[in-house]
Amino acid sequence: MSKSTIERLIKTNPDMEIWWDSSPLVFEKWVQEMLAAADPADRDELEDQLRRLYNAEDPAKSIFRGCTTNPPLSLTAVQSDPEFWDAWVDDLARSNPDLDVRELFNLTYEEVIKRGAEMYLPIYEASNHRYGWISGQLDPRLLTEVDEMVAQAERISALSPNVMIKVPGSMEGIETLRILTAKGISTNVTTCFMLPQIMAAANAVQKGFAEAEASGLDMSNWRSVITMMIGRLIERKAVVEQAARRGIDFTWQDRHWFGIAVFRRAYRMLTEGGYHSKLLACSLRPGPTVAGKPRFWDVQKIAGGDIVYTLPPYVLTPLFGMGDNLHYRSEIEEPIPQDVMDKMMKIPYCIQTYDPNGLALEQFNSHPATVYTANSFSKASSGLEEYVGKRVALVRK
Repeated sequence: MSKSTIERLIKTNPDMEIWWDSSPLVFEKWVQEMLAAADPADRDELEDQLRRLYNAEDPAKSIFRGCTTNPPLSLTAVQSDPEFWDAWVDDLARSNPDLDVRELFNLTYEEVIKRGAEMYLPIYEASNHRYGWISGQLDPRLLTEVDEMVAQAERISALSPNVMIKVPGSMEGIETLRILTAKGISTNVTTCFMLPQIMAAANAVQKGFAEAEASGLDMSNWRSVITMMIGRLIERKAVVEQAARRGIDFTWQDRHWFGIAVFRRAYRMLTEGGYHSKLLACSLRPGPTVAGKPRFWDVQKIAGGDIVYTLPPYVLTPLFGMGDNLHYRSEIEEPIPQDVMDKMMKIPYCIQTYDPNGLALEQFNSHPATVYTANSFSKASSGLEEYVGKRVALVRK
């Protein structure tokens, strides 16, 4: 039995976790697409490898240890099975004539999360509640509304015992994070890119955890992860424009080293500080090509850490395509090339991101990566709400 690229990655640290970054409801569709595109001679071996990622017959034996979702991914899940969801929303609207579109949207969104949580619940139970978590994101349009975020978090966390709440790394999100942790609700910080955000989130969790223990809550089944969205950090125009104005050639490779540098420093600070939160890497991008062979630096150069990778189809597909061309070793503790660090320390965008005190809490909401990502997530939530609204209009006309 040949080991897949994911199984070889895990060997760099036994505590590493690989999560599926999409709704569990679309996993089978992705598998079928992968198999259809594969060379017939390789198809059986590939299917064995993919089935080990999520073992539908015995989920507890899956390689995947958890799952992250967000509004765009939930919208994709609904769009991938319109026949089912059209009927489901229509029935919901008929059965609840007093509910408005926003309330029906919330119920639909929560149903997508709940169905995914059910698929991962056997992993959660078999691991004594350590693994098998699925992240349900708060409505990104509530980015600045603490009370509303807390209320929605309580509803979503009640859907299943293995649901953790995705909280935005906004100024108000940091306070929400502390409140939820104090209530014993597991969390995953999202819309998070910078070391100041990561450390503010980690400290908020520490405070909330202390409050929870002081109030006598049992935190043995609680977890916290903090997401760093590497690709969404380094792809913003601001970093390229600021480099150009200073006459700095900040190449593709330099930008990816920049993201890796922030992740490595965050990992070191969380580990050395003994924080409760585990660092999670997402928004990873393939490349570059080195000596004629494809590489995946965003994955390879943080290998070896006690971290979580959450991998969507757009990451897993090229990873499996590169196959044996990818080699893994523990690199997360290695230094960043000095020439890259020299460039970074001349670019304000990089300095603010890499310095744990580079931005004040009040500046989190206006950071280019926060603005871009929050807008993207908000559009997806609005898209799902519009879909629900159209179904309701047809049912109630």
